[in-house]
Amino acid sequence: MATAPWNGRRAATPEPVVSPRRLLRRLLANEDVVAISRRYFVSNGFDGTLTAIGIVVGAVLSGIPDGATVIKIGLGAAVGLGTSAVWSVYEIERAETKAEILRLEHAMLTDLDDTRIQREQRSARLLHAVLSGLGPLIGILVPLAPFLFEGSLFSMAEAAVVAVALGVAVLGAFGAYMGSISGQRWYVAAARMGLAGLVVAGINWMLPG
Repeated sequence: MATAPWNGRRAATPEPVVSPRRLLRRLLANEDVVAISRRYFVSNGFDGTLTAIGIVVGAVLSGIPDGATVIKIGLGAAVGLGTSAVWSVYEIERAETKAEILRLEHAMLTDLDDTRIQREQRSARLLHAVLSGLGPLIGILVPLAPFLFEGSLFSMAEAAVVAVALGVAVLGAFGAYMGSISGQRWYVAAARMGLAGLVVAGINWMLPG
């Protein structure tokens, strides 16, 4: 009976499958995994928040008459940015982890299919993608909240001011968090991040028309 040619790699010993909860705990205990997810979350959350600030200021200045329309525009942006964040990060990490697996297989002369290494990398890229998409959702939905109360609690202009303030607060929270884990003064990091929101609001305010 003919046999398949040897490809120079031996099959790794199959490893028992762990529960999703235990696997998640293991991933969260891995600082390298947490650091990558954190960067995606904050970076895309930053983008989403600045997008939201630009939307609300531009919408009010362009004469949109009601908060419901602003919310619809913002939700469209949230869907677009959230989908982009999840999809792109998953594909990027999929390519990177596959490349890493190939390097390990070449170095170890071992097939790593269905091993703990492969399963953890697959779960890690899923975690990265989820947190990457969560960042812009938070960054957009929080500043949109005042427009739910437009007409009952706020005017359009007042809702926009509160939205910008919330956006700056979200940016400040991102900055404070990153500052705290990196040994910086958290309030300085918060101010630097929050300033970006004010800059975006100011630029939109000064745009012609």
